[in-house]
Amino acid sequence: MTAAPGDVTLRRYGRGDFDNVRPTLTNLYAEVYADRLSDPFFSVERFQERLNSHVSRTGWEAVVGWDGNHAVGYAYGSPLPERARWWAGMLTPLPEEVTYETGQRTLALFELLVRAPWRKTGSARLIHEELLAGRPEERVTLLVEPTHPKVKALYEHWGYENIGAQQPFPDAPVYATMVRRLA
Repeated sequence: MTAAPGDVTLRRYGRGDFDNVRPTLTNLYAEVYADRLSDPFFSVERFQERLNSHVSRTGWEAVVGWDGNHAVGYAYGSPLPERARWWAGMLTPLPEEVTYETGQRTLALFELLVRAPWRKTGSARLIHEELLAGRPEERVTLLVEPTHPKVKALYEHWGYENIGAQQPFPDAPVYATMVRRLA
């Protein structure tokens, strides 16, 4: 565990810890997305399907922020495998030098969320940076809904660049695809 400002403690979890951390991830997701759970794409069941797929990948890791016994939020990701499906949903194709994956080149940040009481406290950035700390990949990518311009601007402030729009699943929203160099 790593102590952080604001009495938030950060704890890392790997694939071997998944059974223990799954309820925390699912409960936080359900709380943060409560107003969208009726949309099939954002349902808890679909989240759990995506989570199970993500955790099955080599290198999956999560960081959960804790304030005492209260989970504040989390981030999780894993390296994109060779021939990653990640880039297939791009609405405008990208050059191969952008989409080429080795299984070690790009960390996909699948989820980053923080509960309402801890928003605007710096907790999201603490959790985010802890997840990226020590990662061997050369870059990280994430998706953000363009309908959330403040969140997109926050990621830009953290060093991410928007490289185009994508729709990863037919029933998913269109997302801005963002990339940040790690090395």
